[in-house]
Parts: sequence; structure tokens; C-alpha cells
Amino acid sequence: MTQADLPRRLVAELLGTALLVAVVVGSGIAAQNLSPGQTGLQLLQNSLTTVFGLGVLILLFGPVSGAHFNPVVSAADWLLGRRAGTGLSGRETLAYSGVQVVGAVLGALLANVMFALPAVQVSTTERGGLGLWVGEVVATTGLVALIIGLARSRRAALSAVAVASWIGAAYWFTSSTSFANPAVTVGRVFSDTFAGISPGSTPGFVAAQVIGGLAGLGLAVALYPDAAMAAADITVPHASTSPERQR
Repeated sequence: MTQADLPRRLVAELLGTALLVAVVVGSGIAAQNLSPGQTGLQLLQNSLTTVFGLGVLILLFGPVSGAHFNPVVSAADWLLGRRAGTGLSGRETLAYSGVQVVGAVLGALLANVMFALPAVQVSTTERGGLGLWVGEVVATTGLVALIIGLARSRRAALSAVAVASWIGAAYWFTSSTSFANPAVTVGRVFSDTFAGISPGSTPGFVAAQVIGGLAGLGLAVALYPDAAMAAADITVPHASTSPERQR
């Protein structure tokens, strides 16, 4: 496998995260238009589209960047591999996280434009409270533990199906509908639709996602003590870091 240079990987993370948010927000807008007043049906339409879209995006961009699309996943990759010298370096983690957030915002703007809405809008949908925060902790814990577990057990090739399936399931069994991603959370601020989240609700969600990421990392390490050796294969095997890593 040849090494992908960092700029190319960042482009993959930018585009992948942008398209992921476009899928989430766009399907939310479509669901709201097609099924007005039917929240359950809207959620079904939104979740199914997200499952299919996420799976495809992991397959498309995974071989280049690993298809993290999520600052929590990138940070877990760095934390997992920092002592073993595997996975992302600190500089790469910051770069990944930055382009993921930018991509998420661009994806929301793209969805707005596609549905003839004002490109820039701010959500008024309040999402908060202990129940929703616990839901985000659970969703993110499961996501990070799953990704690391698949990499460690050499089943990372199943990530497209497994990760998309987890997010799809968590849409329904968690109270928060499974954002599980700080970049996606920020992006959804710019959609005043079914898929949006207000700026005031964002800090609580992001904090819960960080806690869930740490819990998922701890769970994965407890189950697989040598998981650090697989950090370079998160989310899927890809041309990743250079031999001379700067942390």
C-alpha cells in the first residue's frame, strides 16, 4: 500500500464529512417536506438514508484517509496509537478535526441550497437534558469501541456495514438520535429543519460525545489490550501516516 500524503487525506476527510452532513441534513429536509407532521416516519426516512450514505462514503474515502469523518474518532486514533507509534500524529489529528468541522458546515450549506432554502441559516431546534446527553454518550461509546474492535480483530473491511448499522440502530434506540460526532453536530447548527440543533444545545452534545469517545476507547482497550497496534487501520485500512511521525 502506498502512502497517501496529508493534503490528499485532508481532502478526503473534508469531502467525506461534507457529503455525510449533506446526506443527514438533505434527507431530513426531504423527510420534513414529504411527511409533514409525521415525526416517526421522518426519522425512518432520515435514518435509512444516513445508513446507506455513510456506508457508501466509508467505501469511497476509506482507502485514502480511513474515513474518520469525526473528530472523536480521529482523537481516539491518536490516543490509542501515540505510545506505540501507530495511527495519526498529533498534528494530523488537529488537521483532520479542522477539515471535518469545515466540511460539516459546507455540507449543511449544500443541503440548504439543494432544497432552495437560504444557504446560511441557524437552527432553533433545542436539544438538551440529561436523557439526550446520556444517549450521546452511549452512541459515541459504541461507535468508537466498534471501530477499534473491528480494526484490532482484522475485520476493518466490515466497517462500512458495521459502522453504518450501528449509527442506524442508534438513531432509534438512543434518545438523542445518535449524532455521535462533534463535526456533524456543528454542521447541523446551520440547518433550521428537522435535522438541526440550536447553537445553545451544541456544547452539551459535544461534551457528551467526548465523554463517550473516551469511554469507547477505554472499553476497546479493556477488551483488546494490544489494540494500539491496529490504530493505523481505523476506520478502515488506508495509506496513512509517514514513518517519521511528529507528535
